[in-house]
Amino acid sequence: MHIIRSISEFHRLLGLREPLHPLMSIIDVTHMQLQENSIWEQFTVDFYSIPIKKNIQAKVRYGRQSYDFDKGVMNYFSPKQIQSFDIETTRQFVQECGEGWMLLLHPDFLAGDTLAQDIRNYGFFSYAVNEALHLSEKEEAGILDILKKIEAEYEHIDRHTQPIMLSKIAELLHYSNRFYERQFITRKTKNNDLLSDLETLLNQYFDEEEALQKGLPSVEYIAQQLNLSTHYLSDMLRAYTGLNAQQHIHEKVIDKAKEYLLAGDFSVAEIAYKLGFEYPQSFNKLFRKKTDMTPLEFRSSLN
Repeated sequence: MHIIRSISEFHRLLGLREPLHPLMSIIDVTHMQLQENSIWEQFTVDFYSIPIKKNIQAKVRYGRQSYDFDKGVMNYFSPKQIQSFDIETTRQFVQECGEGWMLLLHPDFLAGDTLAQDIRNYGFFSYAVNEALHLSEKEEAGILDILKKIEAEYEHIDRHTQPIMLSKIAELLHYSNRFYERQFITRKTKNNDLLSDLETLLNQYFDEEEALQKGLPSVEYIAQQLNLSTHYLSDMLRAYTGLNAQQHIHEKVIDKAKEYLLAGDFSVAEIAYKLGFEYPQSFNKLFRKKTDMTPLEFRSSLN
């Protein structure tokens, strides 16, 4: 696997001139001179990449999943993530009808700015799934306007350039976050499927007593089973239900605990172990936090 260490190296591989700034760049994709190279079969980069495009179709993989690169307007790739794409398909569409830009940001460009931390909190950079950002014409026009302002600063680099560009990049990411949240909410069918799959997975985990062997299911485990990243899973659940993935797990734990308490066949300690708790005290604490009662108080209230 090839590791592309710098934005300059990336430019060279795409047949472009050296970037004006070593730590950030804006690429017009119509200027790329794409050549066959085994590098594109599997590679990582040490910087953030945000493609913004129209009419470009490509077979892209990001992490372990296919990415709907050709369907959406914007995509978000973070450093160190494994990528691959079909160079021939990409080259053909760029030459025939493609239009777009690519914003490249090295983490060092963000050093000392609040964006260095904020960018890590945007879930769409962590997705190992196929969710591109789909925009309306109005939204797309707004994003392109911000990009053009960044590009104008990039063409005239001086001591004011970096803070101005950072403010515009932050603005672009804020809008991206807004549009992603809207996208999660409007894609109700997909969200319903996710909730159904999550419910089935958690029921199976506890019904087959995997918790007794493996402990409480973690967010990482659930996300892996659903072929999602942890950020993506929590973002979609929060947007649609108001609860993140960890809270959904806890809700299921409490539901199963009430079933066992209602049956009356197990002690509180036995229930704790069946649900995957290492210590009954931890189970008691979570149950009281969620219900304002201890497990024994809940059992007594049923009698």
